[in-house]
Amino acid sequence: MQLKLISFALIILHCMDYTGCQQHSTSRHWQHKQLSGVSSGCQQGGCLTCSDYNGCLSCKPRFFMHLERIGMKQIGVCMTSCPPGFYGTRSRERNTCTKCSPECDSCFNKKFCMRCQIGFYLHRGDCRESCPEDMVRSDTQRECVPIAECPADCVLCVNSETCTMCQPGLYQLNGRCHRICPDDYEPNDKLMECVPQVHCQVAEWSEWSPCSRSGRTCGFKRGQETRTRQVLQYPSPFGRPCPEISEIKDCVVTRRTCPGRRPNDRKQRRNRNNRKETKVVRRERKRERERARDTGDRQDVRNKTEHRRRRGHDPDPFSPEEGLVQ
Repeated sequence: MQLKLISFALIILHCMDYTGCQQHSTSRHWQHKQLSGVSSGCQQGGCLTCSDYNGCLSCKPRFFMHLERIGMKQIGVCMTSCPPGFYGTRSRERNTCTKCSPECDSCFNKKFCMRCQIGFYLHRGDCRESCPEDMVRSDTQRECVPIAECPADCVLCVNSETCTMCQPGLYQLNGRCHRICPDDYEPNDKLMECVPQVHCQVAEWSEWSPCSRSGRTCGFKRGQETRTRQVLQYPSPFGRPCPEISEIKDCVVTRRTCPGRRPNDRKQRRNRNNRKETKVVRRERKRERERARDTGDRQDVRNKTEHRRRRGHDPDPFSPEEGLVQ
């Protein structure tokens, strides 16, 4: 078996050289007949001769021999045209498929590429990583294309209608430049783009809280109730602002006694306060009467003394004249 495979490999190597194949065409045909497993009645339509182990050994006219690798083994396949990444070469002896250069996805021959691999750009049949100065890269076409004439308000563009960078002070939106962003858009000075506005969104109102006053929920008649709602989405600088997220309203409750406090505690406390107030008032009134009485007595004495002096009944005890008369 090893001897047969070695003989078959030598035949393939001779066929790669047109001169060698021409000189040994008769012997090669005889050797094919001698090797077991080689047949001229192949199932594949393009095969002229084939092997159970290596597929097609030769192809019919106008077919290309293509070697497909399966693991460590290569299988010959006859095709009307070469697969992507290969180009066909014709000769008198056989037509073969030859692999394109690594950066080329589809080629016409070894030196002329028709489509490049990802990351390379086609320019005059050559695949490049960068384009000439007067051209730009096209990722969709994988080609170097001429620089388009940009609009007047555009610095960089893909074509005459799609701008990628606007003049200073302008904002880019969908490939066009704007001095003022359209409705529902707002300017972004960092990106120099018109970005969608974001409006505030709030949740539903909560239930009203129990009526309370100074933190208490009992022992009063009038108090306040509150309710709130959460902000689901805060607005952008030019978006609609958030509405009120809290509300307060007055409330009236049936007056009731707080738990743990006896019903007559408040009345008793009021009575004690009234008694204290009455004692203070009485004490003050008594002091005022005493001050008024003292003031009135002194005034009466002064009035009586003045009256006596005027009538002469109360001479001045220190008068020198009155002393001489005595």
